[in-house]
Amino acid sequence: MTAGMSAAVSARMSVSPSARWAVLGAGVISGDFATALPAAELGHLYAVGARSTEDARAFADRFGAPFAGTYDDILGRDDIDAVYIGTVHTTHAELAIAALASGKAVLCEKPLTTSAADTEAVLAAAERAGLPLMEAFKYRFGPFAERLRDLIAQGAIGEVTAIDSTLGFAAAQHTGRLFDPATAGGAILDVGCYPVSCAVGVAAAAGLPVDAAAVREADGVIGDTGVDVTASAVLDLGGATARVRTAIVEDLPRSTVIHGTAGRLEISNPWGSRTESTDSAVLVRADGTSEHVTVPTVSPMAAEADAVIRALREGRVEVPEMPWEHTRVVARLLDDWLAGLR
Repeated sequence: MTAGMSAAVSARMSVSPSARWAVLGAGVISGDFATALPAAELGHLYAVGARSTEDARAFADRFGAPFAGTYDDILGRDDIDAVYIGTVHTTHAELAIAALASGKAVLCEKPLTTSAADTEAVLAAAERAGLPLMEAFKYRFGPFAERLRDLIAQGAIGEVTAIDSTLGFAAAQHTGRLFDPATAGGAILDVGCYPVSCAVGVAAAAGLPVDAAAVREADGVIGDTGVDVTASAVLDLGGATARVRTAIVEDLPRSTVIHGTAGRLEISNPWGSRTESTDSAVLVRADGTSEHVTVPTVSPMAAEADAVIRALREGRVEVPEMPWEHTRVVARLLDDWLAGLR
């Protein structure tokens, strides 16, 4: 048994009946995660870490966590099973590596890191630790995500040929971390990662060789602060073509359309929300007939939290809904998309 696997077994054996989560970061997205966590079946909020003890304590009091402190304070505790990282993009890699080294499973907000190279470093840290690590694409969890993968894999629209996926919004103010190069702001990393990861997931469900995915065309606008504010790309997915668009200065449709040789799937909002997963799509067949696909909804953030704890208890380092291969491919495609704008 390797040292990493010994750490994994030790961590799994010590998981409390209700796993003890620590949240790193006291911002909005961390608040959404803390709000969702009571809906999880396998864990609860136990501790909060932030840049300042005061911020951590205020967040912990708001959500009922007994322990609070700086990031180092929380990562130094040996009574925490998993951490959720909800900090700015540029801090993800360092915090994830530190958390894994301290024996904790990691659920990290997207993007996992700001580059393919840093992503490989974090994945290597998880491999060494023998602990679960997952990039938090919440839309991949719940009945709709499962149904979509099944429809694609079973050939409901024949062979997948093309994917059109968009997500973008008009930020109220062009300031803060979203428009700051120092915090890896910009549309591609913050929002464009969703349609790219969706395209990769659909291609994988269709049995296409996603490890060979490549950016064929890239376009966009660099704003006054030096970050990309709108962007589009054409991706080659090894047998299918994806056209993706994103923005942080323009409201775009939240939609995805998946085209196949025997029909198409129209999804008005595959991303759902932070509180509720997607519930419907329209399957349009080649003969013009259509079928509304409807499923129950869940709290997607709670579902992804449970997936990490389930992996921890079962001794797995990956979660099937967002495997490491997809994280690697998405990181590389985002790198190349950004490079195409410079």
